[in-house]
Amino acid sequence: MTTLAQIVLVIALVLSIIIPFGAYFIGEKNRGRYKTSLGVNVFFFFGTLLIATVMVLTGGVDTMAAAETAGSGLSTGLGYIAAALVTGLSCIGGGIAVASAASAALGAISEDQSILGKSLIFVGLAEGVALYGLIISFMILGRLG
Repeated sequence: MTTLAQIVLVIALVLSIIIPFGAYFIGEKNRGRYKTSLGVNVFFFFGTLLIATVMVLTGGVDTMAAAETAGSGLSTGLGYIAAALVTGLSCIGGGIAVASAASAALGAISEDQSILGKSLIFVGLAEGVALYGLIISFMILGRLG
C-alpha cells in the first residue's frame, strides 16, 4: 500500500510540473493563460503537498518502531538538521553577499574597466561562503555515517 501511495505522489509531482507548462502553451493567446497556468500549478502543488502530508502523518506506530530499532537516535536527527541549516544559511548569506558585491562591481566596472579583476575577486569571495557551508555540511554528514 505504501508503494502505491508513493507512486501516486510521484505522479502528482510530475503532473504539477508538466501540466502548468501545457496550460501555458495550449492556453489562449491573451493574458488569461498566465492566470490559468498559475492556477493549475498552485492546485497541483498544494495537492501534492496534501498527499505528502497525509502519507507522513499516517505512518503509524510501525514506522516509529522501525526507526527506534534501526538505531536512529536524537543525535542522528540533530546532525541532519545541523547539516541542512549549515547549507541553507550559508547559501542565503552567500546570495546576499553576491547580490551586493556584484552590483557594486558592475557599477565600478562601468566607470573604469581596468578594475574588472579586482571586482571579480570580491564576488568570488562572496560565493565562497556558500561553498564553505556546503563543505561543513559534508563533514557533518560524514561523521553521521
